[in-house]
Amino acid sequence: MTAPSFRNWQSVQDEVLRRIHAREWKPGDLIPNEADLAIEFGCARTTVNRALRSLAQNGLLDRKRRAGTRVAAQPVAKATLDIAIIRNDITDRGQKYGYQLLQSRTIVPPPAISGAMKTGAGQPLLHVMALHLADDAPYALENRWINTAVVPQALDVKFDTSSPNEWLLQNVPYTNGEIAFSAKMASRDEADVLACLSQSALFKMDRLTWDNGQSVTKVQILFAPGYQMRTEL
Repeated sequence: MTAPSFRNWQSVQDEVLRRIHAREWKPGDLIPNEADLAIEFGCARTTVNRALRSLAQNGLLDRKRRAGTRVAAQPVAKATLDIAIIRNDITDRGQKYGYQLLQSRTIVPPPAISGAMKTGAGQPLLHVMALHLADDAPYALENRWINTAVVPQALDVKFDTSSPNEWLLQNVPYTNGEIAFSAKMASRDEADVLACLSQSALFKMDRLTWDNGQSVTKVQILFAPGYQMRTEL
């Protein structure tokens, strides 16, 4: 029996999800093939394919060529991470935002930075350090390198009233990136800036963004003790 209401891939996806959640298709079950589902739903096979691909990308289906599609035995919940404007993070918490520029200069970076950003060993980059505050207390220390060969307009920005985090997200496109989270013991200098004890545990985020194979910026953000990151599944 056909189901004429299934005219787009989202409606097919919703029905497949319903069957999975209702345990009509249990974890590990082999589901009907695309051709049979297309007949049942009264839609094109490409519509079914798009719906199943989306669910597979979200970890709910396992698709193997010539072996068919199965309901994932152990569905993987994926978290969504956005590159946030720190100002918005603070104000969304109901706190007053503050900002201090600590340093802005063009220098040749350490080899580890130029290697990660794939810039020439002697190529200078813009180095900006800034402190973000919440209710006048240190919130995050931004330690950023900007590839001015890719973002030359950054040389004309003083970053004295607006952070590079905010300016880059509003003005510079990127195609992909890498992100890592870890813990770090605060050095004496970091502790002084973040108003905490030396060797305090800090939440560290390292991010490197690219625009079609060219590095845009590399940043390390250290959050003051007590920071909690939240995301959505």
